[in-house]
Amino acid sequence: MTNPPPRTERRCIELRIRPELVDEYIARHTPVRPEMLAEIAASGRRNYSLFLAGGGRLIGYYECDDDAAAQAYLAASPIAARWEAEMAPYFLGLDGRPDQAATPLTEIFHLADQLAAAASATGSGSDADPPATSASSSPTSATDDEGSRS
Repeated sequence: MTNPPPRTERRCIELRIRPELVDEYIARHTPVRPEMLAEIAASGRRNYSLFLAGGGRLIGYYECDDDAAAQAYLAASPIAARWEAEMAPYFLGLDGRPDQAATPLTEIFHLADQLAAAASATGSGSDADPPATSASSSPTSATDDEGSRS
């Protein structure tokens, strides 16, 4: 018997960029240094995006199979430590590295999960992806081992 594939964890975090530094923060991410991109990928994080709203509100989203392992990998990475030290001055209200102090957001809706649940309830088969783990079903605080990348 084979083990089932790992369940994808979806993570979303929020940070606040100092309004006077938003343009510089964007420039630092256009593009991110290749060695930092490689560290994020090596940690197991994928489908990583950052979204910027008014007032410096920054939302990050990524997926992984084991966020605790990804956090531990990045916490031990000298490349990530250097990047986070450089990014720290851009943020408001942080106590620690940005990747460790970001505010985790709780997922309250995911289309594929609800479609799969509806199909199960009606007994009809579905091609929807199996339900994935979210912040609400497997809580992880950004102040646990590590938070999310900035």
